[in-house]
Amino acid sequence: MTATLENPQTEMGAIPSFQVTMRVERFDPESGSGSYWQEFTLTMHGTDRVLDALHQIKWDLDGSLAFRRSCAHGVCGSDAMRINGRNRLACKTLLKDLDLDKPVVVEPIKGLPVKKDLIVDMEPFFASYREVMPFLVTTGNQPSRERLQSVEQRAVFDDTTKCILCAACTTSCPVFWSDGQYFGPAAIVNAHRFIFDSRDEGAQQRLQILNDKEGVWRCRTTFNCTEACPRGIEITKAIAEVKRAIVTRSF
Repeated sequence: MTATLENPQTEMGAIPSFQVTMRVERFDPESGSGSYWQEFTLTMHGTDRVLDALHQIKWDLDGSLAFRRSCAHGVCGSDAMRINGRNRLACKTLLKDLDLDKPVVVEPIKGLPVKKDLIVDMEPFFASYREVMPFLVTTGNQPSRERLQSVEQRAVFDDTTKCILCAACTTSCPVFWSDGQYFGPAAIVNAHRFIFDSRDEGAQQRLQILNDKEGVWRCRTTFNCTEACPRGIEITKAIAEVKRAIVTRSF
């Protein structure tokens, strides 16, 4: 269906409205059948996001539609999904930035089991995250003052502190799609954040974990993960730095 402007702007400051067709992949585990596509035609506005369209469907047209969302401001990462074939956050994707001459296609992120509609089972993703020890490791007595760190020391790993665990990077990776055992980009990014932290003492353990056959060496450097990251993290670069640390033991 072709999206058309319904009400042209007639007064100063008015927000134009338009029709958009949302083509959503549906799946109900209780039905006993496979997934199917369902289309909804909505009247939306220039300030609306894909998340707003999904809300309108759920609140006004079909209350059975299932998807995750929380903060709606690109911080919690819960509404990652495939929108027109690309992993994105629904709360950060403006409808007006998409090609509205065609239906907006919305699917669950790939590589993780679908629980219902756009909701996937995140447990395999978080299992890999937990395995890389995503916390500060120190030895000795509890310090009596703050562990100091220079601006230069912080800059080494600052980029990878931005991860919001949305899984957009990991589920954009073709290796992860075909090999469910691969740690995936997000786990490696979160390992990087601590491996290069000057206050941490667990780098050797993490590097040993990531040196596994399902660790960093499974990366094929396709850059899908970097392109999918809604926070702009240079994920492929971080993975390369972890590979170099494994080889040189320099971090």
